[in-house]
Amino acid sequence: MPVSIPENITVHLGPPSSNAANITVPFADYVKNVASSEIYPTWPEAAIRANIYAQMSYVLNRIFTEWYRSQGYDFDITNSTRYDQSFVPGRDIFENISTIVDDMIGSYLTRGDAVEPLFAQYCNGTTVTCPGGLSQWGTVPLAEQGLSAEEIVRSFYGDDINFSADAPLSPSLGESFPGITLRLGENSEDVRTIQNRLNRISTNYPNIPKIYPADGVFDADTEAAVRAFQRQFNLTPDGLVGRATWYRIAFVYNNVKRLSELNSEGLTLEEISRQYPELLSEGMSGVSVRLLQYFLAIAGEYYDALPRWSAAQLDGIFGPQTRSAVEAYQRMLGLPVTGAVDRATWNALVSTYRSVLLVQPEQEWLGLFVGLPEVFLVTGMRGDAVRRAQELISIIARGYPEVPAVTVDGIFGSATESAVSVIQTLLGLPATGAVGPLTWEGMARLAADVEASSRSAEGQYPGYVLSEEE
Repeated sequence: MPVSIPENITVHLGPPSSNAANITVPFADYVKNVASSEIYPTWPEAAIRANIYAQMSYVLNRIFTEWYRSQGYDFDITNSTRYDQSFVPGRDIFENISTIVDDMIGSYLTRGDAVEPLFAQYCNGTTVTCPGGLSQWGTVPLAEQGLSAEEIVRSFYGDDINFSADAPLSPSLGESFPGITLRLGENSEDVRTIQNRLNRISTNYPNIPKIYPADGVFDADTEAAVRAFQRQFNLTPDGLVGRATWYRIAFVYNNVKRLSELNSEGLTLEEISRQYPELLSEGMSGVSVRLLQYFLAIAGEYYDALPRWSAAQLDGIFGPQTRSAVEAYQRMLGLPVTGAVDRATWNALVSTYRSVLLVQPEQEWLGLFVGLPEVFLVTGMRGDAVRRAQELISIIARGYPEVPAVTVDGIFGSATESAVSVIQTLLGLPATGAVGPLTWEGMARLAADVEASSRSAEGQYPGYVLSEEE
């Protein structure tokens, strides 16, 4: 389910830029207040429900798109009817409206294949009209004619409206910003989010170059697109995605997609699933699970509270052992002990992995994997870590003719990327051309095998031709 209901919502008691107070109230209480402020309890129940559909969807759109927070505000919505819905602090709540809201909580509208809550624009229909939106007073005669709440809603917004129900309640939705500055070399779903959003923004702003592929690797093309975006919108063009750039991208993306308009371009389920990390849980398998196991193994060598792993146990299968290790890690950090890896657990584990490498770079077990770097290596990077990767590639190329030799110059160019892709294919990894933990591990193993096979023990064939005279 891509949409959750927040436990609480923060309302600004005035227009967005006014020096007014904020008030935080339970989400259900907010909807009850809005409904009691804008419609009448004596209306037919179908009319009341139709209006609550619109009111609930409207506020969830504001929260889902981070409409105000992406502009730097510290609230979710205002109570100014020029911008949002009417909310009157401390007002009495009508009993029947309260009961209906409790019954409908978690419901919202979507349009067609889009998954974001519809920006359900509406007006009273008497002093103010809104073409394409719902008329509050106009719902009453339709209900009196016997139309259901759903039929009333579709009569205003169209036949392609869907009714979502039972969205889960979340104690805290948090903010979308991942909490770390994204930069050259990062590899994550957050990077993929930025790539996808910049690609869509570039359709409206062609001076921002497209990023292909949008694979979650923060490479030179991604950095160039970030810099172009920052120049376009008067941010410091440093190529880094910190909080300010993250939310500016979010705000512009919302606007070009018209996510807070009735004629929204819409977000597909695929777009939503790529915006948030996949939940890893028991029964799953693949490269992501193997990387999870690798991080757990690194952490297990440093923390006594965590189990030890052997290299043979990194099998990419999320079984009971992996679940137990995840639970132990979550327990150690005070995270919810679910045994599944959500965004919070994954980010914490990556942070732990990096900390271990910095504190114990010479640890014997880690030495098997040739001192892995703190960040992924991608095209456009330079430095000692790139040089070390190229040295490994050169060793591997001596034993595997399909791997092209590279110049050991510390510059991650197209030749190095191509060689890495070939090695990843040999290792059974996705051929991304980027060097992450699993690729480092595999390259270290291949290089060690090549070197071992080239050494001759005493009495072994010396490697040159023996003549009859000898």
